[in-house]
Amino acid sequence: MWIVIDGYNVIRRSPRLALLDRRDLEEGRNALLTSLIAYRRLKGHRITVVFDGWERGGMREQITATGGLQVIFTRRGEQADQAILRVVGKAPSGAVVVTSDRALADAAVRSGALTLSAEEFHERVDHALRARDGGEFEKEDDDDPDTDYPGTRRPKGPARRPSRQAKRRITTLKRL
Repeated sequence: MWIVIDGYNVIRRSPRLALLDRRDLEEGRNALLTSLIAYRRLKGHRITVVFDGWERGGMREQITATGGLQVIFTRRGEQADQAILRVVGKAPSGAVVVTSDRALADAAVRSGALTLSAEEFHERVDHALRARDGGEFEKEDDDDPDTDYPGTRRPKGPARRPSRQAKRRITTLKRL
């Protein structure tokens, strides 16, 4: 699975990372990259993080590898959204775009990629890292089927079958 992340969008949607980002831009980036490196080691996914070089970037796009992550700083005048769509265009069916930017998410879906909000991705990363460290987290209790329905009996009839796209999304998100 290939995860393409809108770097500053994820940083600014996470309370902890946003606090670091307000103090120092580089500190917020480094904190995000550190948690993503740990997540990558745990899950083994291919991860690309794209940061805006819109105002302060160089004349060329900078691509570096850090801890197994591919980190892209866009060139001056190019937004991360444009770079993400260009990168996703190379392998759209296997990509998951992480952003809370609605326009970018819609464009990524049109190109065939799956999308995940920054908040949901951040929760999944934190959950995986806490589980690895033996930390406690809330476990969902789905063992009792009668608790889902407030009435005395379960509903009858055929279950609604998810579409192919919904099945693909469910399968992909389970692997995260």
